[in-house]
Amino acid sequence: MAAASQRRGRAARLTQRAALPLPRGKTLDAHSLSEDGLAAPERKTGRILLIACGALAREILDIKALNGLDHMDLTCLPAKLHLYPDQIVTHVEAAVETHRAVYDQIYVVYADCGTGGLLEQKCAELGVEMVPGPHCYAFFEGNAQFAERTEAGEITAFYLTDFLVKQFDAFIWRPMGLDKNPELRDMIFGNYTTLVYQSQVTDPQLVEKARVCAVRMGLAFQHRHTGYGDLQSTLTSWAAQRSTSD
Repeated sequence: MAAASQRRGRAARLTQRAALPLPRGKTLDAHSLSEDGLAAPERKTGRILLIACGALAREILDIKALNGLDHMDLTCLPAKLHLYPDQIVTHVEAAVETHRAVYDQIYVVYADCGTGGLLEQKCAELGVEMVPGPHCYAFFEGNAQFAERTEAGEITAFYLTDFLVKQFDAFIWRPMGLDKNPELRDMIFGNYTTLVYQSQVTDPQLVEKARVCAVRMGLAFQHRHTGYGDLQSTLTSWAAQRSTSD
């Protein structure tokens, strides 16, 4: 009984999240990029700013290069906000308010990502568009395809992207306390049956690393090469909107 109570206590502590500090200069009442009382910088007319999750930085840069989206600038919020979804809205709002003094067009490269619709609501209030979908696992696969799989009963899968395979220990294993308390594995992943690795690039080493992650989690392994999915079509659509408005 004492051991079981101790495990429950450890599991409960995993849900406690400290607030991530906003980046310097990105306060909710900021109206320019000035941090030292200096005049705000000139507007970047004709350019688009993407405010993105740091976990998507590599993929966004690849999409920009593949599609010649040189008029799109990228700034990223900390990837660790994946671990604190309740703080995503605050950070996105601060970033939009900070950068709207410089950019005519700003887009938010997040899906809902566990905010329960609050990010969509805030983006509507701010007058900016965001990536449609519940999370990156859905838009990488394609939101329609992901919804079909969910309706067909794929509800016990744990998903990894290229970023999460590379950062498995930093973003999953250690934050969940499994490095110090491996006995929690079955408690945390007991309702999952399969690890699905959605790869964006073709890399056999990453596939093998994802397979090892599945073994560590005690799950069956499945690999799907999704590419960039709806993320690519969304970014190119935003670029086209800019071209039309010019």
